[in-house]
Amino acid sequence: MSESVNLPALGESVTEGTVTRWLKNVGDRVEVDEPLLEVSTDKVDTEIPSPVAGVIEEILVAEDETVEVGTPLVRIGDGGGAAAAPAVAPVAAPEPVAAPEPVAAPEPVAAPEPVAAPEPVAAPEPVAAPPVVAPAPVVAPAAPAAPAAAPAPAANAAAYITPIVRKLAAEHGVDLARVTGTGVGGRIRKQDVIAAAGSTAGAAAPAAPRAELEVSPLRGTTAAMSRLRKVIAERAVISMQSTAQLTTVVEVDVTKVAALRTAVKGDFEKATGTKLSFLPFFAKAATEALRAFPIINATVDGDSIVYPDTENLSIAVDTERGLLTPVIRNAGELSIADLAREIADLAARTRDNQLKPDELAGGTFTLTNTGSRGALFDTPVVFLPQVAILGTGIVSKKPAVIQVDGSDVIAVRSMVYFALSYDHRIVDGADAARFLSAVKARLEEADFDGDLGI
Repeated sequence: MSESVNLPALGESVTEGTVTRWLKNVGDRVEVDEPLLEVSTDKVDTEIPSPVAGVIEEILVAEDETVEVGTPLVRIGDGGGAAAAPAVAPVAAPEPVAAPEPVAAPEPVAAPEPVAAPEPVAAPEPVAAPPVVAPAPVVAPAAPAAPAAAPAPAANAAAYITPIVRKLAAEHGVDLARVTGTGVGGRIRKQDVIAAAGSTAGAAAPAAPRAELEVSPLRGTTAAMSRLRKVIAERAVISMQSTAQLTTVVEVDVTKVAALRTAVKGDFEKATGTKLSFLPFFAKAATEALRAFPIINATVDGDSIVYPDTENLSIAVDTERGLLTPVIRNAGELSIADLAREIADLAARTRDNQLKPDELAGGTFTLTNTGSRGALFDTPVVFLPQVAILGTGIVSKKPAVIQVDGSDVIAVRSMVYFALSYDHRIVDGADAARFLSAVKARLEEADFDGDLGI
């Protein structure tokens, strides 16, 4: 009884993979979770473990062959079907070559006797004797045929260059013949091509001139605080002295959100007239979490905690006059398109000093995007009467450990830090952690198709 092992799904949107190296041959015994082969996709390079224990009876996909997810790769059984190995010839070519040689071994035994008869005739020719003896070393090393197969890795080096790597090399103008592979058996990997492209670019292109920072005319001067700056300073000091503030930080994988944003941003802008950034997604996830954890959306009134029945989202806007926080009312009821329009409109009118007074009042929770200026994260200050503020850092690509088919692999992911500052008088660390976990889960799931509003 045999069982087929198929190419598993190796990540979101991955539909195919290239077999780069078989780690087992026909007839080998494998245990559960023992690596069978290496597979490369446009997202990850990984090993495929065996889901069952048994003997490899047939290898169905050759190295350097690209197949779709779900394609049978190998058949594993109890060893009874191992005799059907001829189908493996494309992969296990060296073994069929070596197998006949032991069969030919009897011939060298018989050969000396026929050859011995002519030797007396050729005896007068001493030079002929060495040629007669020479065949023996040639025939005897039937096993040493392996040295002839030894160059196979070099000959197969090209087989380890996957279509993905070839495409990447073509895009970067990298000559693969000049690249030294660092993969198993000297295989050239994506990292090798990228490194070669970097060194080539570095050698060919001169370093860009450093941009000089412009010296501010305020240097060496004294200026009175504006009225707005005085108000902000007074409120900040009162808030810090009247509350017990601390900050909790989580890291969020927004790779799926980034992919969705890339896929729909063209249609989104046509439908709404607004560019789609990450901020509306963050606002949507936050306002949904506020409904489940209203303590983050609460206010303090003396000895009472007030839980509003709406989520009025204050958006921090950086202006030449100072930091202002216009309010999106009933933000919990809005789609991503509505939030994007509101954010763009309020930000533009705030910077142009065209806000109405009541548009700066009534917020229950604040969102500040310090990542728009390149910050990883900060510890934002909570302004009374609110009890929490969420700071979002820059979305950046970096290596991260993720689960692929039950195994840990390293992949390039779009990551962002979320920092929640809160008033510890009424919000506990557990409350903050639950809120941030809900926001994180919502963004990492990225099921926003029905919430786009276009």
